[in-house]
Amino acid sequence: MVTTTINARKALERLYDGAMTVTEYQKVGKGNKTTGFEEVVVLENQPCRLSFSSFPATSEMDSAAKVSQLVKVFLAPEIEIKAGSKLTITQNGMTTAYKSSGAPAVYASHQEVQLELFDTWS
Repeated sequence: MVTTTINARKALERLYDGAMTVTEYQKVGKGNKTTGFEEVVVLENQPCRLSFSSFPATSEMDSAAKVSQLVKVFLAPEIEIKAGSKLTITQNGMTTAYKSSGAPAVYASHQEVQLELFDTWS
């Protein structure tokens, strides 16, 4: 069982063709004894892979069909990504900022984090 998991992880990691920087909005102490919030990079150059799935999303009131896109990032299972973190991912020459939108699905070989486009800090 352990050998199977190790082999599965190695196979998945060969597919990682992206790099990710994880930023959190953290409370920090300032020199004047006050506190504020700043963007703090907690992880850089983490290998990963983006996955995109598109599907039509229509309602009875829509006159034209809309297409929604589901974006996930695959990465090593031991990496901690907090909900709401900003993930700046470069893959295939494109760099895009995303926000982790919830708890990751963690498996022995990898984890999957659902993403949405980053707009502002929540």
